[in-house]
Amino acid sequence: MTDLANQYAHCQEIGGKVARLLARRSELAQTQFSQRLADATGRLAESDKPASASPAWATALDPWAGYRYAVDVAERSVLFWDTLRQRGNGFVEQARNGLRPVLHFGHELVIDGRKLARPVNYALVRLLPPDGVVIDVSKRPYVIIDPRAGHGPGIGGFKDDSQAGVALKAGHSVYFVIFFRDPEPGQTLLDVCAAEAQFVKKVCELHPDSPKPAIVGNCQGGWAAMMLASSDPDHTGPLVINGAPMSYWSGAWSEGEGDNPMRYSGGMLGGTWLASLTADLGNGKFDGAHLVQNFENLNPANSLWDKYYHLFDNADTEPPRFLDFERWWGGYYLMNREEIEWITRNLFVGNTLWSGEVRGLNGTAFDLREIKSPIILFASLGDNITPPQQAFNWVADIYGSTEEIKARGQVIVGLVHQSIGHLGIFVSGKVAKKEHRQIASVLEAIEAFPPGLYGMEIAERRGEDGETAYDVSFREYRLEEIAARLNRFERSDEQPFEAVKRVSELNQRAYELFLQPWVRMWSNETTANLQRQFHPLRAQRWALSDLNPWLAWLGPAAEAVRAKRHAEVHEETPLREFEHYGSEVFSASLDFYRAMRDAMTESAFFSFYGNLYTVEHGEEAQARPAVAAGDPRDLPYVRDALASMAEGGYTEALARAACLLARRGEPLPLARLALRHELAKDYAAYLPQLPGDQWRRVRGEQEIIVRYEPEQALATLPHLLADPQDREKLLELAEKLLDDKRVQEAGPTAAQLSMLDKIRSSLPLERTPAVSTVGAMHEVPEAPPTRVAPDLKEAS
Repeated sequence: MTDLANQYAHCQEIGGKVARLLARRSELAQTQFSQRLADATGRLAESDKPASASPAWATALDPWAGYRYAVDVAERSVLFWDTLRQRGNGFVEQARNGLRPVLHFGHELVIDGRKLARPVNYALVRLLPPDGVVIDVSKRPYVIIDPRAGHGPGIGGFKDDSQAGVALKAGHSVYFVIFFRDPEPGQTLLDVCAAEAQFVKKVCELHPDSPKPAIVGNCQGGWAAMMLASSDPDHTGPLVINGAPMSYWSGAWSEGEGDNPMRYSGGMLGGTWLASLTADLGNGKFDGAHLVQNFENLNPANSLWDKYYHLFDNADTEPPRFLDFERWWGGYYLMNREEIEWITRNLFVGNTLWSGEVRGLNGTAFDLREIKSPIILFASLGDNITPPQQAFNWVADIYGSTEEIKARGQVIVGLVHQSIGHLGIFVSGKVAKKEHRQIASVLEAIEAFPPGLYGMEIAERRGEDGETAYDVSFREYRLEEIAARLNRFERSDEQPFEAVKRVSELNQRAYELFLQPWVRMWSNETTANLQRQFHPLRAQRWALSDLNPWLAWLGPAAEAVRAKRHAEVHEETPLREFEHYGSEVFSASLDFYRAMRDAMTESAFFSFYGNLYTVEHGEEAQARPAVAAGDPRDLPYVRDALASMAEGGYTEALARAACLLARRGEPLPLARLALRHELAKDYAAYLPQLPGDQWRRVRGEQEIIVRYEPEQALATLPHLLADPQDREKLLELAEKLLDDKRVQEAGPTAAQLSMLDKIRSSLPLERTPAVSTVGAMHEVPEAPPTRVAPDLKEAS
């Protein structure tokens, strides 16, 4: 009875929290709706100021103004519907000729995955540079993997200002992983991963003298890139993961903002069984139009009104851009049943990619800690499909602490946009010019980073030529700090998803036992094709095309309007202010509906699954800690590093000296990264010839030693340099860096100068002792420019 009473009390507590959350969400939705109405009314009032020659309220009573506005509306209506007709014609033409990538750049086929031993509907193509662009084959090649989430490939190379365009303009060879509409019979996502591994190996063969290729993964292509890199770490270079849902259960950014609604979809639909049912109704193939419709449902204001009104309002200039984007948005691709079931079970509901439960074709688990290359994670606060928590929380899930990241030699860089939406991460020209261009510019430098977790910051400034320029800097963070900042509920809001997983497994099993045999028996290719063709997203396109005989008049009418229309005259019609006001009110109403819908969905989700989780786990329903707690010195990686403090040789000594001399607690500007890269090349003879991942592991262990035992780290440094030649080599490197003008211009701190003297004093040689650096600065005031302490971290 006591347990039952405790469970009842806990359920009551959950009910109270959910009710308060719903009330807060509702209040916020009402406030935002009222604010938008007030802003729209204010803008309308602005147009009624006496300074206006013809205020909106007056022109409403002017017959001639009303006539001109009516003509303008009629003409824009014809142009609007004709644009939709052109969209429909493009859709029909694509369907007839087979859906093709929407790549802006010419391309040539390198590998056709349909001809591999395990065929897949993927292919590797090489992008051809535009006129005036010269490719340097010695530079690092890029491999871009676009998402296969309903749409077709090519969004990463959609226009000049895109991920592919930025890399091509910088002189890099760019390869694109594309896919065809229909999957190969029996292919699975593990087959796709194996094919992509062959693609990357081929790129390495084509560029034997270049660094390992950079892998750019967008959304679903992001976790595909992570699987690829963990299964074949020896052939992949830096990873750039854009808006990828790696920890799908995560969300909840800050108080007052809506919790990302898409993460509740699996629970509200009863789990993975619905995806299986849809694939069975499609005769073994899942229609990507269903995924696209889910995306559209996230933002009904834009899907139902805003994008269409924007086209109507700018009917003279907007059609080319609208049609170009719709060419990609309206291309719907298919998946095998096995593929969509793998995605829903392991990602959307199971959330198991980061946990090591997912295994490849050879039976080996995908362990993301095996990735040897630096990882850049790009997310946005304005993304309600892949919020920053889903992009970053996997780091806290697989690494127990900051020390483990360092000990494993991993470099993880996070970049967060403040407002852009999910598609804007891949499509926006502004994002390509700013974020993606800067990411491309720092990949080489990031490989030389000491292991750890970094934040990338991009500051805008006005350049000398008047154009916008960007300053890039990096700041190191603790994993514990980032995890606490991202998750305001300490991830207790993820607990109900455990119950979703259990319910999903039950529903999936019930469907497979009782319903699936009947569905498969009645499904065939004819019924599957009929369902696809009459899907609402397809039907609205082909119904408004030249296939519809009732629209035969529309094309000639639109041509007549374009021939006589003077858009600049009609744009001055004051009654357009009333039109804009009405549009804003309707859009705000749809946003209000969305906010209330999402709030009620969230409340229903936590009411049902929160209580279900409580019943199952009882008093054990506590928040899962994001990172290890307690004294960091008790962590195994810290203990192991400190225990080996006196072990090693020249490599460990150089890494430790660099850690002792490192600047701490300040941003790392891009200029200093460039200097580090130059020094590493010029003084390569003094640096250990190790692969980058091995060198980062050594650096990480030495950073742990210096962080927790700085005095002992300095005292035991001579043990690592028992060989006099090694000592002389290290001190000779210090002297050469000391004389280097580039290092002198870096401006060392007093702490660095003092530490350099301590290092030199701890490593005596049988020769005339060097003069103290600090003392020399005061004793020889008229000497040539003072030599400054080298930042050995720069050279290593």
